[in-house]
Amino acid sequence: MLEKTTRVNFLFDFYQSLLTDKQRIYMELYYLDDLSLGEIAAEYKVSRQAVYDNVRRTEAMLEDYEAKLSLFTKFQERSTLIEQIEQQLSLGNVLSDEVKTLLQQIKEYD
Repeated sequence: MLEKTTRVNFLFDFYQSLLTDKQRIYMELYYLDDLSLGEIAAEYKVSRQAVYDNVRRTEAMLEDYEAKLSLFTKFQERSTLIEQIEQQLSLGNVLSDEVKTLLQQIKEYD
């Protein structure tokens, strides 16, 4: 469950601007603020089922965006490469300080 929550949070970070206001609010309340479906339903005067359906549809949309755009996957791949470069730098396997500067610039893009 924690892995799913973490993944949805990352996908939400990448794709939240593609969601409607209501989708964004429900996802923030459910995943970021850790409110229950019932609490969200009471706050917005809708049924618990309506909130549940909205959250599940939004999760599916986020996964669909990821399948098409792969922003999160590319982020993970870049992070892995950065870690590998840093490991090589710490071992002294790269000659130039310029490489360190370039690595820092890559990090800033994320």
